Amino acid sequence: MPLAKGRFGLTQRRWQDAINRVSLSLRRTSGSTRGGSFHSDSEDGGNKLPPIKYENTYQLDPKTRFPTKRAEDIIKTVFHTHLSDAKYCSETCKSLTAQITEVIKTQVKQELGTKNRFKIVVLVMIGSIKGQGVRSASRCLWYPQCDRFASYSYTNEHTFAVGTVYGVYYE
Repeated sequence: MPLAKGRFGLTQRRWQDAINRVSLSLRRTSGSTRGGSFHSDSEDGGNKLPPIKYENTYQLDPKTRFPTKRAEDIIKTVFHTHLSDAKYCSETCKSLTAQITEVIKTQVKQELGTKNRFKIVVLVMIGSIKGQGVRSASRCLWYPQCDRFASYSYTNEHTFAVGTVYGVYYE
């Protein structure tokens, strides 16, 4: 029984072999077949693969808790080094507040390391002591099993400072 001729006068087996060779050569030149589509390397001139998309870890709880005692110690040492003999001046305390905030944030992030899942929020308030009372309060959405904060209050003859570091766990 003769084989049935398909398109272009080729038999079914030879036609399938031709398709396989073309698709194989396309895969070799494209570099990747992710997502079911071919990407040509001739557009960017290199053999770069598309960026790797990582799967979700579904880790709902932190491996370690936020180090509140260590964060409080960091706030304390930064306040003592920057404010030990400072007098209150609104112009200098404005920049000093931003500087202290950045120092505290970088030191807490260094303490946590790079493999953490905590967002760090630092609030610093500096004011003058003139016989008045001050109360500081904050509100936020909170998950008490994972989220933590550390706070420290500092006073000298002329100024007071309140620093708070929030360690909010994100999934």
